[in-house]
Amino acid sequence: MPINFDSAIGIHADALRVRSQRAELLATNMANADTPNYKAQDIDFREALNNAMTGSAPGQLNTTNQKHYSTNPESNGLMGPIQYRVATQDSLDGNSVDEEVEQAQFMQNAVQYQASLQFLGGKFNSLTRALKGE
Repeated sequence: MPINFDSAIGIHADALRVRSQRAELLATNMANADTPNYKAQDIDFREALNNAMTGSAPGQLNTTNQKHYSTNPESNGLMGPIQYRVATQDSLDGNSVDEEVEQAQFMQNAVQYQASLQFLGGKFNSLTRALKGE
């Protein structure tokens, strides 16, 4: 009986990929905290994970002709559509990054990334023990 790794490891591989993409966006926000008119970006984890599990791209439409425009050029290969964070305090230079909010979001994402990584490691350990007959 062949082993189906997709069903064996569950959603954890997709969760790691989405969490990694979110970490990149949050790090970009923190790096641009002093950039005038920069707007803080994020993705909705649940929607992105759902897109990753179903294999669909965000906002993707079926095209019937090569001359059709792509539907979401901003996504840059992300699993979920880019969302812009609403500024909690007005800024003179138009920047919407709140460093404390971004750091908190980044740390929460990092903890959840580690949790997914540990779950995935546990799944692989279980598979290894099963293959060894332990």
